[in-house]
Amino acid sequence: MTLSLSLACLWCILANVIAMFPSKKKHWPAAYVLMAFGVPLLGLVVWENGIWIGLLVLAAAVSILRWPVLHLWRWMRSVTGAPIAR
Repeated sequence: MTLSLSLACLWCILANVIAMFPSKKKHWPAAYVLMAFGVPLLGLVVWENGIWIGLLVLAAAVSILRWPVLHLWRWMRSVTGAPIAR
């Protein structure tokens, strides 16, 4: 296993541990930090292991950070003027 995949696995474990903590702010500050580390890590995974492994890691990250991705999707749809699907 390459270093990038090991770090991606560690990122997933850390994200799940963070999700277990109670939070009054609904975990948004932690999500911003996870995204800040996750995007370059995803690039490293794609660089070392190829696009297909990168897509698997991206799918894992989206399943963990589903609410920020959903809010980004809704924002992008509202900016383009397309109706928002529910």
